[in-house]
Amino acid sequence: MNSQELSINVDGSPMPSYLARPDGDDPRPAVIVLQEIFGVNREVRRIAELVASAGYVALAINYYHRTHPNLNEPYTSEGLQNGFAAAGKVNRATLRADVGAAIAFLEGQSYVAKGKIATMGFCFGGSAAFVTATLPGLAAAICFYGGSIAASFPHPNEPEALADAGDIKIPLLLFFGGQDDYIPAASVKRIEDTLTAANKEHEVVVYPNVGHAFFRESSAHAGQHEVDDAWLRVQAFLKSQLG
Repeated sequence: MNSQELSINVDGSPMPSYLARPDGDDPRPAVIVLQEIFGVNREVRRIAELVASAGYVALAINYYHRTHPNLNEPYTSEGLQNGFAAAGKVNRATLRADVGAAIAFLEGQSYVAKGKIATMGFCFGGSAAFVTATLPGLAAAICFYGGSIAASFPHPNEPEALADAGDIKIPLLLFFGGQDDYIPAASVKRIEDTLTAANKEHEVVVYPNVGHAFFRESSAHAGQHEVDDAWLRVQAFLKSQLG
């Protein structure tokens, strides 16, 4: 596996990113990894490397680069507050600009298969994956427990991501924990009903016995069975959508 830190220019602002990819230069599909609210930390890099181990090019981008380019918060109450402060500066326009720049970067690399790019986001990144599923150049999106899909963004002027459901152009795979204190069952049902009514290709997976951030390696809510099942579903989804 090859990995490196790099920077992608977004309208004059350098966006720090972490790239992980399998050895060799054969063109492979790619996945843009969208961070939790805590920043591009060791966990986000772990997920990028996990994606690369499955045969994909993984690019984890820092969508806080305009205001908090070095954010790397611990999983504590204070870290959560700092993460929400950073997320409060992020809106749909900046997310779409950042993911659009990531798409353009990947499409320009000889080791990336053309037209085969997906996103995969966690926590606030799951909501980011949802709103950027409206962009051209993507083939699929995976949303893990996106807390702002059916609730307002931390940014004061941004409504819930679900407001953009009608503009989504690609298949979605969405994961939730049945014990999630941030995303109640009624919100998950509203997401499912809205996507169904809008005739969007999607699958919603709910694990009844785990809470928020269950896929995170250090999470107290992690359940190995659920993590293993989710990862198998992710790989099957990527295979079906990207090849």
